[in-house]
Amino acid sequence: MGAQGSGEGVSGVDGGAELPMPWQSAIAAFADYLTYEVRRSPHTVRAYVGDIRNLAAHANRYGITQPNELELATLRSWLGSLAARNAARSSVARHAAAARAFTAWLLSTGEAQTDPGQRLASPKIPRELPTVLRHDQVQQVLDRIERPSTDEHEDDATRAIHIRDATIIELLYASAVRVSELCGLDVADIDFERRTIQVVGKGNKQRVVPFGAPAQSWLETWLADGRTALVTAESNDALFLGARGRRLDQRTARKAVSLATQGLAGVPTIAPHGLRHTAATHVLEGGADLRTVQELLGHATLATTQLYTHVSLERLRSVYEQAHPRA
Repeated sequence: MGAQGSGEGVSGVDGGAELPMPWQSAIAAFADYLTYEVRRSPHTVRAYVGDIRNLAAHANRYGITQPNELELATLRSWLGSLAARNAARSSVARHAAAARAFTAWLLSTGEAQTDPGQRLASPKIPRELPTVLRHDQVQQVLDRIERPSTDEHEDDATRAIHIRDATIIELLYASAVRVSELCGLDVADIDFERRTIQVVGKGNKQRVVPFGAPAQSWLETWLADGRTALVTAESNDALFLGARGRRLDQRTARKAVSLATQGLAGVPTIAPHGLRHTAATHVLEGGADLRTVQELLGHATLATTQLYTHVSLERLRSVYEQAHPRA
């Protein structure tokens, strides 16, 4: 469901209703600002625009027909309507972030004289420690994907998909990239000589990420024996392809990771982000400093990366309690 639809569902406001022209013009210009000036992802633009349409419909019900008439009380009543309908804290927090971005933009463009969103608080979201696989659990997953098929009747396309999925899992763990970054890769983004890939992350920021010898082996096999079986005129330069030859969809990549971790004794079923968390934690435990891990993950601030120190401390505590006689 799109961002606008999800906004209507939690707020009870018809975000798709006809809005006064000043609101429509402001929202269209705000969408252009998010897309072309600050280069937010299409997903973020859709979400924020849906949220602001929702806010506009709420404000319009109270006679606020111009964006520059917004006040802090209106913003708070809007968030309150979300909370009253049992919206998740994360959803309310995102709506608040969209409102703050919108009112700040109105002020910066001269469309408003004040920024009421500057004083709009967001609900605190407890940060849960991510699921992280142990080294032996990762090895179980990698052993499974390296197992050759015993089906003599397997066609080239089926074999290609097996190679693709194995390559995805190896590369996700080797590089700690996001699934969106992986699916956005082109063939030319691989540098086999340096064993690096160039990815485009959040905010359209590019970074170069290393990978190891096993990932290189899988990538070479995929390009030689897998991609060639799926490639079509619609493939263009995409590195990973779906069954119909188009650029791989993120949902397909998520399914591949989920299937690879299902049914293994003692191994939790995880998503691609779980492999990212796992890779980052293992690199940190291996002696890397936080700044290096920040660069690897493409985090804008070190504060985000510091989550992994908590993960490592939790694991240290668990090992200590099992190993120390007086724990």
